[in-house]
Amino acid sequence: MINVSDQHAPRSLIVTLYGAYGRHVPGPVPVAELIRLLSAVGVDAPSVRSSVSRLKRRGLLVPARTEDGAAGYELSPDARQLLDDGDRRIYATAPPDDEGWVLAVFSVPESERQKRHVLRSRLAGLGFGTAAPGVWIAPARLYEETRHTLARLRLEAYVDFFRGEHLGFTPTVEAVTRWWDLAAVAKEHEAFLDRHAPVLHDWEQRSDTPPEEAYRDYLLALDSWRHLPYVDPGLPARLLPEDWPGVRSAAVFRALHERLRDAGAGFAGL
Repeated sequence: MINVSDQHAPRSLIVTLYGAYGRHVPGPVPVAELIRLLSAVGVDAPSVRSSVSRLKRRGLLVPARTEDGAAGYELSPDARQLLDDGDRRIYATAPPDDEGWVLAVFSVPESERQKRHVLRSRLAGLGFGTAAPGVWIAPARLYEETRHTLARLRLEAYVDFFRGEHLGFTPTVEAVTRWWDLAAVAKEHEAFLDRHAPVLHDWEQRSDTPPEEAYRDYLLALDSWRHLPYVDPGLPARLLPEDWPGVRSAAVFRALHERLRDAGAGFAGL
Protein backbone atom coordinates (compact mmCIF):
# COMPACT_ATOMS: atom_id res chain seq x y z
CA MET A 1 0.00 0.00 0.00
CA ILE A 2 1.22 3.51 -0.81
CA ASN A 3 2.39 5.52 2.19
CA VAL A 4 1.11 9.07 1.79
CA SER A 5 1.49 10.24 5.37
CA ASP A 6 4.50 12.46 4.68
CA GLN A 7 3.06 14.21 1.65
CA HIS A 8 -0.73 14.02 1.71
CA ALA A 9 -2.74 14.62 4.88
CA PRO A 10 -5.89 12.45 5.10
CA ARG A 11 -8.10 15.49 5.68
CA SER A 12 -6.71 17.17 2.58
CA LEU A 13 -7.25 14.02 0.52
CA ILE A 14 -10.89 13.84 1.62
CA VAL A 15 -11.48 17.44 0.54
CA THR A 16 -9.70 16.67 -2.74
CA LEU A 17 -11.87 13.60 -3.26
CA TYR A 18 -15.06 15.63 -2.82
CA GLY A 19 -13.71 18.34 -5.09
CA ALA A 20 -12.78 15.91 -7.85
CA TYR A 21 -15.72 13.52 -7.71
CA GLY A 22 -17.94 13.55 -4.62
CA ARG A 23 -19.70 16.86 -5.15
CA HIS A 24 -20.91 15.93 -8.63
CA VAL A 25 -23.33 13.24 -7.47
CA PRO A 26 -26.64 13.73 -5.68
CA GLY A 27 -26.80 12.82 -2.01
CA PRO A 28 -24.13 11.98 0.53
CA VAL A 29 -21.09 9.78 -0.02
CA PRO A 30 -21.39 6.66 2.19
CA VAL A 31 -18.72 6.27 4.86
CA ALA A 32 -17.89 2.83 3.46
CA GLU A 33 -17.17 4.41 0.07
CA LEU A 34 -14.95 7.07 1.62
CA ILE A 35 -12.95 4.32 3.32
CA ARG A 36 -12.64 2.35 0.06
CA LEU A 37 -11.60 5.36 -1.98
CA LEU A 38 -9.08 6.65 0.55
CA SER A 39 -7.64 3.16 0.99
CA ALA A 40 -6.62 3.30 -2.68
CA VAL A 41 -4.22 6.15 -1.81
CA GLY A 42 -2.90 4.57 1.38
CA VAL A 43 -5.17 6.00 4.10
CA ASP A 44 -6.51 3.49 6.64
CA ALA A 45 -10.09 3.42 7.96
CA PRO A 46 -9.36 4.95 11.41
CA SER A 47 -7.62 7.91 9.76
CA VAL A 48 -10.59 8.41 7.44
CA ARG A 49 -13.06 8.39 10.34
CA SER A 50 -11.03 10.79 12.50
CA SER A 51 -10.43 13.14 9.56
CA VAL A 52 -14.12 13.15 8.64
CA SER A 53 -14.93 14.04 12.26
CA ARG A 54 -12.56 17.00 12.11
CA LEU A 55 -14.05 18.20 8.82
CA LYS A 56 -17.49 17.87 10.36
CA ARG A 57 -16.45 20.00 13.35
CA ARG A 58 -15.08 22.62 10.96
CA GLY A 59 -18.46 22.79 9.26
CA LEU A 60 -17.27 21.44 5.91
CA LEU A 61 -18.99 18.05 5.98
CA VAL A 62 -22.56 17.35 7.08
CA PRO A 63 -23.74 13.88 8.18
CA ALA A 64 -26.63 12.48 6.15
CA ARG A 65 -28.20 9.16 5.18
CA THR A 66 -28.13 7.71 1.70
CA GLU A 67 -31.33 6.53 0.00
CA ASP A 68 -30.78 3.02 1.35
CA GLY A 69 -30.17 4.33 4.88
CA ALA A 70 -26.38 4.05 5.01
CA ALA A 71 -24.41 6.64 6.99
CA GLY A 72 -22.65 9.19 4.83
CA TYR A 73 -21.46 12.77 4.49
CA GLU A 74 -22.19 15.58 2.08
CA LEU A 75 -20.67 19.00 1.62
CA SER A 76 -21.97 21.97 3.58
CA PRO A 77 -22.94 25.12 1.63
CA ASP A 78 -19.74 26.79 2.85
CA ALA A 79 -17.67 23.85 1.58
CA ARG A 80 -19.35 24.01 -1.82
CA GLN A 81 -18.55 27.72 -2.03
CA LEU A 82 -14.92 26.97 -1.13
CA LEU A 83 -14.68 24.36 -3.87
CA ASP A 84 -16.39 26.58 -6.44
CA ASP A 85 -13.97 29.41 -5.62
CA GLY A 86 -11.07 27.00 -5.77
CA ASP A 87 -12.04 25.76 -9.24
CA ARG A 88 -11.28 29.15 -10.72
CA ARG A 89 -7.71 28.88 -9.48
CA ILE A 90 -7.01 25.17 -9.74
CA TYR A 91 -8.17 24.79 -13.33
CA ALA A 92 -7.24 28.27 -14.53
CA THR A 93 -5.36 28.93 -17.74
CA ALA A 94 -2.60 31.56 -17.83
CA PRO A 95 -3.62 34.75 -15.98
CA PRO A 96 -4.29 37.94 -17.95
CA ASP A 97 -1.42 40.40 -18.21
CA ASP A 98 -3.17 43.63 -17.24
CA GLU A 99 -5.90 42.86 -14.72
CA GLY A 100 -4.74 45.34 -12.07
CA TRP A 101 -4.57 44.80 -8.34
CA VAL A 102 -6.84 44.49 -5.34
CA LEU A 103 -5.71 45.99 -2.03
CA ALA A 104 -7.01 44.76 1.31
CA VAL A 105 -6.50 47.39 4.02
CA PHE A 106 -7.41 46.32 7.52
CA SER A 107 -7.41 47.70 11.03
CA VAL A 108 -8.20 45.56 14.07
CA PRO A 109 -8.49 46.97 17.62
CA GLU A 110 -5.82 45.78 20.06
CA SER A 111 -8.57 44.20 22.17
CA GLU A 112 -9.30 41.86 19.24
CA ARG A 113 -5.72 41.18 18.16
CA GLN A 114 -6.44 37.47 17.67
CA LYS A 115 -8.63 38.47 14.73
CA ARG A 116 -5.68 40.40 13.34
CA HIS A 117 -3.69 37.17 13.30
CA VAL A 118 -6.55 35.31 11.60
CA LEU A 119 -6.86 38.06 8.99
CA ARG A 120 -3.17 37.96 8.16
CA SER A 121 -3.18 34.18 7.95
CA ARG A 122 -6.21 34.09 5.69
CA LEU A 123 -4.96 36.78 3.35
CA ALA A 124 -1.59 35.03 3.07
CA GLY A 125 -3.39 31.74 2.48
CA LEU A 126 -5.39 33.33 -0.34
CA GLY A 127 -2.19 34.42 -2.09
CA PHE A 128 -1.92 38.04 -0.95
CA GLY A 129 1.46 39.67 -0.56
CA THR A 130 2.36 42.38 1.93
CA ALA A 131 2.72 45.86 0.43
CA ALA A 132 2.95 47.65 3.81
CA PRO A 133 1.81 47.02 7.40
CA GLY A 134 -1.94 46.45 7.23
CA VAL A 135 -1.93 46.72 3.42
CA TRP A 136 -2.09 43.48 1.43
CA ILE A 137 -2.04 43.15 -2.35
CA ALA A 138 -3.09 40.54 -4.90
CA PRO A 139 -4.12 40.27 -8.55
CA ALA A 140 -7.60 41.76 -8.93
CA ARG A 141 -9.24 38.46 -9.89
CA LEU A 142 -8.81 37.21 -6.29
CA TYR A 143 -11.27 39.79 -4.95
CA GLU A 144 -14.48 37.73 -5.08
CA GLU A 145 -13.00 34.69 -3.37
CA THR A 146 -11.38 36.86 -0.72
CA ARG A 147 -14.67 38.61 -0.07
CA HIS A 148 -16.47 35.24 0.32
CA THR A 149 -13.77 33.97 2.69
CA LEU A 150 -13.71 37.00 4.98
CA ALA A 151 -17.51 37.18 5.08
CA ARG A 152 -17.68 33.50 6.04
CA LEU A 153 -15.25 34.21 8.89
CA ARG A 154 -17.16 37.35 9.91
CA LEU A 155 -14.09 39.51 9.40
CA GLU A 156 -15.51 41.87 6.79
CA ALA A 157 -16.02 44.69 9.32
CA TYR A 158 -12.25 45.11 9.65
CA VAL A 159 -11.31 45.28 5.96
CA ASP A 160 -11.67 47.73 3.08
CA PHE A 161 -10.96 46.69 -0.50
CA PHE A 162 -9.61 48.88 -3.30
CA ARG A 163 -8.83 48.21 -6.96
CA GLY A 164 -6.00 49.97 -8.75
CA GLU A 165 -2.74 49.90 -10.64
CA HIS A 166 0.83 50.21 -9.41
CA LEU A 167 2.33 53.53 -10.46
CA GLY A 168 5.78 53.38 -8.84
CA PHE A 169 8.25 54.61 -7.79
CA THR A 170 9.81 51.13 -7.83
CA PRO A 171 9.19 49.27 -11.10
CA THR A 172 6.44 46.72 -10.61
CA VAL A 173 8.70 43.84 -11.63
CA GLU A 174 10.94 44.75 -8.67
CA ALA A 175 8.11 45.58 -6.27
CA VAL A 176 6.57 42.12 -6.55
CA THR A 177 9.79 40.63 -5.16
CA ARG A 178 9.12 42.61 -1.98
CA TRP A 179 5.46 41.70 -1.83
CA TRP A 180 6.01 37.95 -2.34
CA ASP A 181 8.84 35.49 -1.68
CA LEU A 182 9.07 34.30 -5.28
CA ALA A 183 12.04 32.02 -4.56
CA ALA A 184 9.96 30.08 -2.02
CA VAL A 185 7.05 29.89 -4.47
CA ALA A 186 9.39 28.55 -7.17
CA LYS A 187 10.56 25.80 -4.79
CA GLU A 188 6.96 24.69 -4.32
CA HIS A 189 6.55 24.36 -8.08
CA GLU A 190 9.83 22.44 -8.35
CA ALA A 191 8.68 20.05 -5.64
CA PHE A 192 5.45 19.40 -7.57
CA LEU A 193 7.45 18.75 -10.73
CA ASP A 194 9.84 16.39 -8.93
CA ARG A 195 6.90 14.37 -7.64
CA HIS A 196 4.48 14.36 -10.56
CA ALA A 197 6.37 14.98 -13.80
CA PRO A 198 7.74 11.40 -13.67
CA VAL A 199 4.16 10.15 -13.18
CA LEU A 200 3.07 11.98 -16.32
CA HIS A 201 6.06 10.63 -18.21
CA ASP A 202 5.10 7.08 -17.24
CA TRP A 203 1.51 7.60 -18.41
CA GLU A 204 2.72 9.05 -21.70
CA GLN A 205 4.47 5.75 -22.40
CA ARG A 206 1.22 3.79 -21.97
CA SER A 207 -1.74 3.25 -24.23
CA ASP A 208 -4.05 1.90 -21.49
CA THR A 209 -5.58 3.88 -18.60
CA PRO A 210 -6.77 1.46 -15.86
CA PRO A 211 -9.39 3.22 -13.72
CA GLU A 212 -7.92 2.47 -10.28
CA GLU A 213 -4.40 3.56 -11.27
CA ALA A 214 -5.79 6.66 -12.99
CA TYR A 215 -7.84 7.52 -9.89
CA ARG A 216 -4.88 7.07 -7.54
CA ASP A 217 -2.43 9.14 -9.57
CA TYR A 218 -4.98 11.84 -10.33
CA LEU A 219 -6.13 12.23 -6.74
CA LEU A 220 -2.54 12.52 -5.49
CA ALA A 221 -1.62 15.00 -8.22
CA LEU A 222 -4.72 17.12 -7.57
CA ASP A 223 -4.09 17.04 -3.83
CA SER A 224 -0.56 18.35 -4.41
CA TRP A 225 -1.58 20.86 -7.07
CA ARG A 226 -4.64 22.44 -5.48
CA HIS A 227 -2.55 24.11 -2.78
CA LEU A 228 -0.13 25.68 -5.24
CA PRO A 229 -2.48 28.33 -6.73
CA TYR A 230 -2.86 29.64 -3.17
CA VAL A 231 0.89 29.83 -2.58
CA ASP A 232 1.42 31.31 -6.04
CA PRO A 233 -0.87 34.32 -6.67
CA GLY A 234 -0.66 33.87 -10.44
CA LEU A 235 1.25 36.97 -11.42
CA PRO A 236 1.45 38.04 -15.06
CA ALA A 237 4.35 36.44 -16.93
CA ARG A 238 6.00 39.83 -17.50
CA LEU A 239 6.50 40.18 -13.72
CA LEU A 240 8.07 36.75 -13.18
CA PRO A 241 11.64 35.50 -13.61
CA GLU A 242 12.53 33.81 -16.88
CA ASP A 243 11.86 30.07 -17.04
CA TRP A 244 9.35 30.35 -14.18
CA PRO A 245 8.70 26.75 -12.99
CA GLY A 246 5.02 27.51 -12.46
CA VAL A 247 4.52 27.35 -16.22
CA ARG A 248 5.90 23.81 -16.32
CA SER A 249 4.08 22.60 -13.21
CA ALA A 250 0.76 23.93 -14.55
CA ALA A 251 1.36 22.11 -17.84
CA VAL A 252 2.09 18.85 -16.00
CA PHE A 253 -1.07 19.16 -13.92
CA ARG A 254 -3.25 19.97 -16.93
CA ALA A 255 -1.87 16.96 -18.81
CA LEU A 256 -2.51 14.65 -15.85
CA HIS A 257 -6.02 16.08 -15.47
CA GLU A 258 -6.85 15.50 -19.12
CA ARG A 259 -5.44 11.98 -19.13
CA LEU A 260 -6.62 10.67 -15.77
CA ARG A 261 -9.62 12.53 -14.35
CA ASP A 262 -12.41 10.90 -16.34
CA ALA A 263 -10.79 7.47 -16.30
CA GLY A 264 -10.44 7.72 -12.51
CA ALA A 265 -14.17 8.47 -12.23
CA GLY A 266 -14.77 4.89 -13.28
CA PHE A 267 -13.06 3.62 -10.14
CA ALA A 268 -14.55 6.34 -7.92
CA GLY A 269 -18.05 5.38 -9.01
CA LEU A 270 -19.27 8.78 -7.90
